[in-house]
Order: sequence, then structure tokens, then C-alpha cells
Amino acid sequence: MLERSRTVLIPAGLGIACVLVSLGFYAALHFVSPSAELDWSRRTISHYALLENGWWFDAATLLLAAGSVGVLVAALRSGVMRGGAAVAFGLWVAGLVGVVWFEKHNWSVGPSVSGDVHRVASVVAFLSLPVAALGAAARSLRDTAARWVALGGLVSLLCFTPILWAVLAEPWTGVRWWRAIPLGGVERLLGLAEVVTVVLIAAWAVVSRSSRAPASGPGSGVRPSRTPPFA
Repeated sequence: MLERSRTVLIPAGLGIACVLVSLGFYAALHFVSPSAELDWSRRTISHYALLENGWWFDAATLLLAAGSVGVLVAALRSGVMRGGAAVAFGLWVAGLVGVVWFEKHNWSVGPSVSGDVHRVASVVAFLSLPVAALGAAARSLRDTAARWVALGGLVSLLCFTPILWAVLAEPWTGVRWWRAIPLGGVERLLGLAEVVTVVLIAAWAVVSRSSRAPASGPGSGVRPSRTPPFA
């Protein structure tokens, strides 16, 4: 049983560690020159990739993707995530990698195919994570940890709504969608909500596995669990 618990605890712990380190990199970009000189309320966080210390952004995003893979493994092994929710979580990871692999538009040069793919990857990542969280939690809403995951997914979707409103309102307002809202601030709030949701999923996986581990020692009166390690 201890070995089974480790199959969840180890990837969950490594995943959370990677996520926390990635947050450190993201935070540092706001205080270290030249990235600190950007208007964070207007500039998207991926704009940092175009600067001299842009590798910090790439490292942070890839660490977040790697940490998310660890969390996904833990979630699958504990049984809190499967099917469509797991696929959606995988798309979150793929979107993060795509954001790094395809650089955003450098408007001082002009639009690019890479920038178009970058934008699509961003939307895929931003929407897939809350879908995964809500899809996984919907099966276990009696579980307190699952309700926290659902709340994280719901908050993430709510943080995305200003962007959706700006895009849909552009034909009537005549204001370009990225100017209609403080896009950088909205994106950072959305990103933070989604990172917290990833951590909540990791915690749910650990708690779920722990709660399923019955006592099986002499005199416990409980039969050893026959649950397969990847149930």
C-alpha cells in the first residue's frame, strides 16, 4: 500500500515543485530589467519572450508544463481524472508547450504564422484547464477536494470572460479587443487562477489516494485493498 501511495505522491510532489519554481520565474520577470519595464497591465506575459531575458519566460512555461504532466500522472493513478477530463488536461500541457515553441507576434516587425499558432495555443491552454477541472470534479462533487477543484475551474473560466467579451463586443464598440480591457492584467489573473487549479488537482489526487488506503495490519479487521495501482 505504501508503494501504491508513492506512485501518486512522487509525481504530485514533483509536479507541485515544478509549478512553484515556474511561479518564481514568472514573478522575477516583473522585477528584473528589461522585462520589469513593460506595462504589465497591458502587455501579455508572453511578450517577455521577445526580450533579452525572454528565456526566463520559456523556462517558466516549460516548467509549468512539466509540473502539469506530473500532476496529470498523479491524477490518473489516483483515479480522480480520466476520459475527457484527462484529454483536456493533456491539451493544457500541449498548449503551454506550443506557447513556447511558437513565438508570439513581434509587432515591431509584423504579424507571423508563428504568432497565429501562438495565439491558438494560448486559447487552447487557457480553456482546456478549466474544462479538465470541471469535468473531473463533476463526478465527485460530494468530495470537498473535488469541490475546490471545481471552484478553481469556475474561477478560471470567469477570468477568461473579459477577453471573450472584448472580442465579441469589438464590432459594436469599434475598439480593438486587446485595447478594450487591461489585457495583461486579465491574462495574469487568469494564469494565476489556472496555476492554483493545477495545484488543487494535485492535492485532490493525494488526498483521494490517502483516503482509499485502508489499514491492513494485524488485527485491523480490514482486508487489504485489491484496488490496482492505476485505478
